[in-house]
Amino acid sequence: MKKHLLYILSLTLLSFITFAQESKKIVIEHSDFIDMNQNEIPGAIVFTGNVSVLHNGVQIKCNKAYHFKDEDYIKAFGNVQINQGDSIFMNSRYAEYNGKTEFAFATGDVNLRSPESTLATDTVFFDKKRQIAFYNSYGTIRNKENTLKSKSGKYFLSEKKYQFTSAVTVTNPKSTIKTNHLDFYENSGHAYVFGPSTITSKDNVIYTEKGFYDTKTGIGKLKKGSKISYSNKVIEGDDLYYDREKNYSRGINNVKITDTTNNLVAKGHYAEMYRNPITRKDSIILTKRAVVITKVEKDSLYMHGKKIQVTGPPENRIIKAFNNVRFYKTDMSGKCDSLHSSNKTALTQLIGKPVIWNFDNQMTGDVIHLIGNNQSEKLDSLKVLNNAFLIQKDTLSKNGYNQIKGQNLYGKFVENSLNEVDIVKNAEVIYYLYNDANELIGINKSVCSKINLMLNKNKIETITFFKNTEGEIYPESEFPENARKLRGFTWRGDERIKSKDDIFPEEENIIHDKIVIETKKKEMEENVPMEILKETLEYDKKNPKKE
Repeated sequence: MKKHLLYILSLTLLSFITFAQESKKIVIEHSDFIDMNQNEIPGAIVFTGNVSVLHNGVQIKCNKAYHFKDEDYIKAFGNVQINQGDSIFMNSRYAEYNGKTEFAFATGDVNLRSPESTLATDTVFFDKKRQIAFYNSYGTIRNKENTLKSKSGKYFLSEKKYQFTSAVTVTNPKSTIKTNHLDFYENSGHAYVFGPSTITSKDNVIYTEKGFYDTKTGIGKLKKGSKISYSNKVIEGDDLYYDREKNYSRGINNVKITDTTNNLVAKGHYAEMYRNPITRKDSIILTKRAVVITKVEKDSLYMHGKKIQVTGPPENRIIKAFNNVRFYKTDMSGKCDSLHSSNKTALTQLIGKPVIWNFDNQMTGDVIHLIGNNQSEKLDSLKVLNNAFLIQKDTLSKNGYNQIKGQNLYGKFVENSLNEVDIVKNAEVIYYLYNDANELIGINKSVCSKINLMLNKNKIETITFFKNTEGEIYPESEFPENARKLRGFTWRGDERIKSKDDIFPEEENIIHDKIVIETKKKEMEENVPMEILKETLEYDKKNPKKE
């Protein structure tokens, strides 16, 4: 009885002390009733009714509590509330708290609240020393923008960060994140995902194995194994940036954009993509070893430029390429300063020192137009405008070249091979003539108003001259070497692009090799933790809470 009275007296005295000060031992601040029955709960004092407990900044309120004073331990029952300042508020049906280790656990309809979010789960453990709360019993977290569901999770009070390592889903009105490892900062709404993860919104699906996503602004920064899939396009790359509101994506290093509607693949080490879901006027910009690959029947056309733009909806897609443009197809290749191609008109314009090689035929002029057939998806015809020049190396003579020049050239293709050619206005020709035994008959040099050529298996089969024809067939011995080339003759066979790899100039290959080496280094360092954005850590400084 004496011990009982002493305990009540000490409790009364403590009520006059300022409890904001830290206490080394658990203190019972208030209780309606006290029971010292050691037979029922050995070693414990039982407090009932409006119980309030304090310890080192933590306040526990409940309907009933067992206080094991020697062990500095509390068991709390009924309408349990555990508060730590304004940083954490936890409700449950039952809880325990160890004053020595400053470790608590709560169970039974646990509701843990912070100023920004609420966690509902069955059991929560709270390590006060480390300022970490965690659970392993499936939980749901809600804040203004998001709902997070996971099998287990941790909450770091000082960082205001949730960390999940299994089966987590984050949903808000504009997107859904699914991953097995997520760090989520509740104040800023910033999410960091690790391992296979998806972010799904109305317009696209993002896949990444290491990335950052701002759930408030819809901005994402994606690293390892990332791709963004739209209804008709997929963008992949080592380093992707995504802005949901602006419908904008950017890729750096090993970027690949696949356009399923247009049968087009675009690659480069830097790319930007703008999308307009309403007008469908999407656009792609590529640089750094840029290449666009389009399917043409059973073949592929590879086109390179220092800068390439692809714009417009599928039915009116336009491709523009600038600076040292090169292209390759198994039956044709070429070069020019810039290129403009329209899907609607099936017209491709080569501008600035253009040259085309169609098997052994070389064509040059001020401007070259290639006209396709949208129905057959084959090359239909070509136009060489101003200073047209067709050269074909004569395969039987040592240094002979069949040459035709004029103001304009018009060609017709059959099965993607040049079949017929018309040279009009001021036409000139030098042509090597052979008999059936492939013996040289002579060299024809003529001028006229128009020349028609018929080709078979990419070789000139017949030549027809029209109007005001003047010419002569010279024996080889009577035709000097210096007269065997027409004015303006330039054979560019050493520039001919013979494979898809030849479309890249040397400086572009140097850039590519350097990036490949850097990528391999990054792959070796792939376990390095992702750097937390500065704006994540300083969010509270930039966005002070309103009083």
